Amino acid sequence: KETEEVFKVKKSSYSKKIVKQLKKEYKEDLEKSKVRTEVNSPTDVEAPLEKTGQNKDIGQEDGTANSEHGEEEMEVESEKEEEKPKAGGAFSSALSSLNVLRPGEIPDAAFIHAARKKRQMARELGDFTPVDSEPGKGRLVREDENDASDDEDDDEKRRIVFTVKEKSQRQKIAEEIGIEGSDDEALVAGEQDEELSRWEQEQIRKGINIPQACKYQPAEVNNVYYQNTYQTLSYGSSYGIPYTYAAYGSSETKSQKADNTVPFKTPSNEMTPVTIDLVKKQLKDRLDSMKEMHKANRQQYEKHQQSQEDSTKAIERLEGSSGGIGERYKFLQEMRGYVQDLLECFSEKVPLINELESAMHQLYKQRASRLVQRRQDDIKDESSEFSSHSNKALMAPNLDSFGRDRVIYQEQVKRRTAEREARRARRRQAREQTGKMADHLEGLSSDDEETSTDITNFNLERDRILKESSKVFEDVLESFYSIDCIKSQFEAWRSKYFASYKDAYIGLCLPKLFNPLIRLQLLTWTPLEGKRRDFETMLWFESLLFYGCEEQEQVKDDADISLLPTIVERVVLPKLTVISENIWDPFSTTQTSRMVAIVQKLIDGYPSVVNAENKNTQMLLKALLLRMRRTLDDDVFMPLYPKNILENKNSGPYLFFQRQFWSSVKLLGNFLQWYGILSNKTLQELSIDGLLNRYILMAFQNSEYGEDSIKKAQSVIACFPKQWFTNLTGDKTISQLENFCRYLVHLADTIYRNSIGCSDVEKRNAREHIKQIIKLLASIRALDHALTVANDHNVKEFKILIEGK
Repeated sequence: KETEEVFKVKKSSYSKKIVKQLKKEYKEDLEKSKVRTEVNSPTDVEAPLEKTGQNKDIGQEDGTANSEHGEEEMEVESEKEEEKPKAGGAFSSALSSLNVLRPGEIPDAAFIHAARKKRQMARELGDFTPVDSEPGKGRLVREDENDASDDEDDDEKRRIVFTVKEKSQRQKIAEEIGIEGSDDEALVAGEQDEELSRWEQEQIRKGINIPQACKYQPAEVNNVYYQNTYQTLSYGSSYGIPYTYAAYGSSETKSQKADNTVPFKTPSNEMTPVTIDLVKKQLKDRLDSMKEMHKANRQQYEKHQQSQEDSTKAIERLEGSSGGIGERYKFLQEMRGYVQDLLECFSEKVPLINELESAMHQLYKQRASRLVQRRQDDIKDESSEFSSHSNKALMAPNLDSFGRDRVIYQEQVKRRTAEREARRARRRQAREQTGKMADHLEGLSSDDEETSTDITNFNLERDRILKESSKVFEDVLESFYSIDCIKSQFEAWRSKYFASYKDAYIGLCLPKLFNPLIRLQLLTWTPLEGKRRDFETMLWFESLLFYGCEEQEQVKDDADISLLPTIVERVVLPKLTVISENIWDPFSTTQTSRMVAIVQKLIDGYPSVVNAENKNTQMLLKALLLRMRRTLDDDVFMPLYPKNILENKNSGPYLFFQRQFWSSVKLLGNFLQWYGILSNKTLQELSIDGLLNRYILMAFQNSEYGEDSIKKAQSVIACFPKQWFTNLTGDKTISQLENFCRYLVHLADTIYRNSIGCSDVEKRNAREHIKQIIKLLASIRALDHALTVANDHNVKEFKILIEGK
């Protein structure tokens, strides 16, 4: 209040002495401000300029603008010096309050009123206005921008010039109407109110623009650009002050004129004139924009409507089929669990089944090996007994030719001989009872009889294996080992969800799944025994016979159709391979006939499986050939005796010779039973080269030439397949029979020579024998040899004999 009372005193109340004193103090304050401006302001500017090598004089006018920050600091310091109290009292208190405003703080009404009174006092005392220096450097400007001096030199830019302020228009009007300017309190009050209003508006605008003024971030400014930075920043932004006194009465301090003056521009609130065309244009543009937006929204709406309809249809479709999918999922989950449990069960039981199957095969193999070994021992015993080249004198007294103890060996020979003769006696007795004694020839019967002890031991071991096999699945539910139960599970899957059934390749997995169960049922099955059932009459075959053959239309390439052929390929053929290699005896006509029958049945019934390209079939044929070759090398023996020994038909050597001959002929017939299964080349190699030419022809040469030889020749030719000679062209037979044909020619010549000098009856018999030989040669298509025999012995019925062959 004291400050306000002081500034309300009229100018006329001051004495000249006080006015002079105030002018002196104000001048001293301005000089101090000038010095401080010259000393302090350049420091703030030159500090960053020294880092970049751009130190320049602040007072120069070479186009390099000083920092706006420095100028604003100069103004604030000058005003602070003006406002320092020279004497105590209210005036000092009012001026000192200008220094307490913090940066960024908006001044209150008291602060604004004190600042306004300060400038009013300055005008009343000296009526001076500080002249602005170079634009951007000095912040003291006159109230009226039109009073700026245009003739300031470079040396006077930092000087403060006191000039007499021209009277305002209001004051001039007041003088004309006779009102003293110094005594017109109303005029002063009006001017004060007008200045206060402008000042308040200016400070409000600056306070509103504080965020725009405080954008300066010193951390991001490079040192090189410090000079430019100070030239562009406002005074308030450097110190965080939202206002400035640089242009008193102006609304903003923007750009400055090139003539070192700060013009004052009254803010314009005028708007662009509004016309009807402008309004129509804006409305039309807005209407077009709304139409385009409406069109886009319409398209989006239609798209959403279509999407909603599609979603509704999809929901209805899925809801209609959701029940089936749920049931399908539940069924497949159950099948998955069932199959996993089934596989876990088989992983535990299959090793047991394999052990039982191996034990059964080993049992049959031991019996077959025992019979073969007994036959070989009998042949050795008889051969050594009837040998005419005994070297007993050269042997040690207690050892035989093999280094064995003679006494023990003789006892074993006697025991084997007794057993052999007992078996033969039983067979003769059986033939006599059946009336087949006259037609039987020694050596044609298979010596495969077993003793009661061997039969008992075999049966006990087989029963033990069967008992063990019955315990394999005793701890398992029926649904996991019964073929019918397992089949029903997969049949349900096939009938309900055939697509997933096919995608899971169940048709290819079923043969392997049923494999252990079928092998367990085939544990004691062998085709060599007549009492055994055919595998096609067993339960597993009947259960799987119609699997996958429903009334519905069959799918192309359905794997279930070939279920049984695949089982035959993977189960039956491997079992037959083991039987052929270890159990089958080629010397046994019965076993050979049964073996040929089962293989031929597989070939006829399962042509897609049992063929030359199938690996299991190839393994079976190789096993058959291996067994036949082993028999040919190890079991065939043909003794050689002088003819004088063979003349006695009741002697042991003669009977042994005849038995070995006919056993060889029987083996020849057994080999040739495989015609149509094995290739002709393989059969001819085994039967003709390996057996006929190597053993049987040797026996022919040691036999007497006559009716007995012709009978034996007929038996040999009867074993040959007729298909061998049907397709032959020319007069020659197959090359492997040339030795046999030459023997027949030699036999005819011998018979003719033996008939010379005999009775007519004997000659007629000899001639009949020669005709029979011609027929035999014609039957094997050896027409060249038959013609030779007919020409040599004047047989005129050659054509009749050939045609009646």
